[in-house]
This record gives sequence, structure tokens and C-alpha cells, in this order.
Amino acid sequence: MADEPRFTAEQIEGFRTIGLSLDAAGTLWHQGQQVTHPRLRQAILRWLDVRDDGRDVVRLDELRYAYIDVADAHLRAIAARWRGDRLELSLDDGTTEELDYATLRVATDDGLRCRVRDGTLRARFTTAAQQVALERVDEADGMPVLRAAGATWPLPAAR
Repeated sequence: MADEPRFTAEQIEGFRTIGLSLDAAGTLWHQGQQVTHPRLRQAILRWLDVRDDGRDVVRLDELRYAYIDVADAHLRAIAARWRGDRLELSLDDGTTEELDYATLRVATDDGLRCRVRDGTLRARFTTAAQQVALERVDEADGMPVLRAAGATWPLPAAR
């Protein structure tokens, strides 16, 4: 059997830079071309992850991943639905999960942001999802709060 080719760590890092980017509007790009195929886009969004060093990646497994530049949030909450007093988010990767209430923030553009996938990724609410969430926002002690999941959650400004 012939020896497998060996690559240096620098070469492998170079292979991982493939020109993927996600802009602030949630548009996915590959080498300057918009990724328009819906299933490919959804697959890439489902593979989004963050390395231990904070670098954004599209990950197949521990060894197979590529870098992606993320301008704002990794995912968008494109819809929201109240189920009793719990808020369920539909994300643009095709998944649904309950809001992580403790991570909900108000961004400088007055849009809502939160963490998803067990806190790994950042999500931005679309206008439609935000309107549903705001149905249960009140004010307590001069600060906006969300009343959900049997508790009152402060809505601090994002940092």
C-alpha cells in the first residue's frame, strides 16, 4: 500500500478556509456567491458551531470542519409561538427549540438576541418572531421584563 499523503498543520488550516460567510441579514455566501439552494443552506446552518477558541466553523465532526465568517448572529429566529407560558422559537436552520430566557437581550438596534443550541450559537429575532415575544414584555422597576416559563426575566441591553 502506498503511503497516504501527509499535510502540514498550515496546509490543513488553509484547506479549512473555503470562503464561507454569513452576513448580518442571514444571507449565506460562498466565495462571493449567494448560497440559494434551500437544502444546502439549511445543512450548512445546521452544521454551524463554535470552536473552543471562539472561531466560527461549519463542523461535520471533530476533525472535519471549515471556517465561516459570521457578521452578526449565527441563526435567525424566523418565527415564535407561545405554548402556554413558554416561548418556542423556529430557527432558520429548520429546528425548533424553547427560548433560553436567561440569554435574551436587547441589541443596540432594539432587536432581540438570544443564545441557542445550549448556548453555543447567537440568534437574532426577525420582526415577526420579535412581535410574538414582545406580547409578554412588561416593565418592572423601570426595566423591561419578559414574563415566561413561570418567571420574570429582565431584558438587559446586549454587550
